[in-house]
Amino acid sequence: MLVRVDFNVPIEDGHIVDDTRIREALPTIQNLVERSARVIVITHLGRPDGQVDDAYRTTPLADRLGELIGRPVRHLEDCVGRSIEAAVTAMRDGDVVMLENVRFNPGETKNDPAFARQLAALGELYVNDAFGSAHRAHASTVGIAQYLPAVAGLLMEREITTLGRIMTDPPHPLVAIIGGSKISTKIGVVRSLLRRVDRLCIGGAMACTFLKARGLEMGRSLVEDDQLDVARSLLSSGATLVLPLDAVVAPEARPGVSAKTVPVDAVPAEMKVLDVGPMTVERFLQTCDGAAAVVWNGPLGVYEVPPFDHGTDALAQGLAGSDAQTIIGGGDLVAALQKEHLAERMSFVSTGGGATLEFLEGKVLPGIAVLRDKDRHD
Repeated sequence: MLVRVDFNVPIEDGHIVDDTRIREALPTIQNLVERSARVIVITHLGRPDGQVDDAYRTTPLADRLGELIGRPVRHLEDCVGRSIEAAVTAMRDGDVVMLENVRFNPGETKNDPAFARQLAALGELYVNDAFGSAHRAHASTVGIAQYLPAVAGLLMEREITTLGRIMTDPPHPLVAIIGGSKISTKIGVVRSLLRRVDRLCIGGAMACTFLKARGLEMGRSLVEDDQLDVARSLLSSGATLVLPLDAVVAPEARPGVSAKTVPVDAVPAEMKVLDVGPMTVERFLQTCDGAAAVVWNGPLGVYEVPPFDHGTDALAQGLAGSDAQTIIGGGDLVAALQKEHLAERMSFVSTGGGATLEFLEGKVLPGIAVLRDKDRHD
């Protein structure tokens, strides 16, 4: 079994900082091992640009996976070639090996058929459990499925089922919260969700563009002036958009800087909006009150720099105690919640960043489109 996972986890000084993505793939791998499959794990790590880079070797990933499943996971020093074929031939039932970083091979990101064929030759069945990479048409996510029967893993199935319900049969009342910095990167998601949700809260720096479109001065905040017309059209569309009431402002987003909270119509000319204020958090929580489900993508402020993480943390604390199903997506937001140990208190945390965004936009993800059982999860 060739199992494509997304173990693209943060590593510092050779040590894994956050193993969430590895843990999320355990059910699929353990299920196969229990059935005496010979499991060949495939992943990428970082962006080595088709070159061998010792900083992006998958050795620590294999070691950690072995610790979690309670059996040795042999790390192979390449992903294709005679030595790899020999190592796979020597596997016994229930063995697990991990290939070297597939992005060391330039054929991976080019979806090169020859490279995909070499990977496929190692196994008999292909399981894609890498939802976080499903929006990439690469050799190990799409190309390999041209040569082997391809099916979804358990994590992939859970992602498609949970997010797919929002797209095709959304529960109501449904509230969405969208944060992040730019409208231009999330306009597709905003438009897609507006057709499905009852109310949509806008936070993060992208809210500044909406507020300026309403005629408010945003000081030195990040505003996409070329998106003001887009913001105005959304504001006049009749949709229930909920914007911030107050904001935390400072000259710059750096530790120790003097910050203050002001109404959104009183942002000082020399200041930047760097987080939402407490009135906004309360308004967003009131908007979510009584919701059947809440979909949240993107932090509400510059969460990496305290105190501009307060808005995101306070909203997460409030949602963690709600009766609504809470669906969390986006790498930055997930990292923010994990920092405060709030991610585990949500109903569902997507492992995708860009993949989650594109899925919620309604796009067909190439890594899902090639799966034989995709129709079961539409």
